[in-house]
Amino acid sequence: MTFTIRRSRVDDVPFLPAIERSASDLFRTIPDLAWIADGDDMSVDRHLQFVEQGTSWVAEANDGQILAFLCAEVMDDALHIWELAVALHQQRRGIGAALMMEAINVARQRRLWSVTLTTFRAVAWNEPTYRRMGFQTLRPRSCDARLARILQHEAEGGLPIERRCAMRLALATSSDL
Repeated sequence: MTFTIRRSRVDDVPFLPAIERSASDLFRTIPDLAWIADGDDMSVDRHLQFVEQGTSWVAEANDGQILAFLCAEVMDDALHIWELAVALHQQRRGIGAALMMEAINVARQRRLWSVTLTTFRAVAWNEPTYRRMGFQTLRPRSCDARLARILQHEAEGGLPIERRCAMRLALATSSDL
């Protein structure tokens, strides 16, 4: 199956919660995290905010079906990835990686210093996957205030803080100054 990565449009938004639910079903394979599959989806209003900001992308199949999405936000000098979700039956086909590469390329075009995200440690499709893309796992004391606040907010929402981490992909170096 071929697919195209493009910016999300308002008419895509109604399809995104179902993709998020489908993607989260993979957590049912991890007994202590299975409850995540029954959690809340990102709100339609929040998706619309990302669409308005131009920081939401979808993977669209050649038949027009939306297969996956990525939502991000420019925060300080970074593009922060809030959500990357690939429908369960479409996973392991390079769709998520293609969405991430689009976001990274946009961050470079905008001359941002880094791409950041928070994710689960030691979950095959989370931290290890992002490390293969070049992201570095940050030690808690290496997190800036913004990432520390995001991790704290996730913990307050019920995510197990000991299983979470922040990651950063540096885009700019001192030679870019």
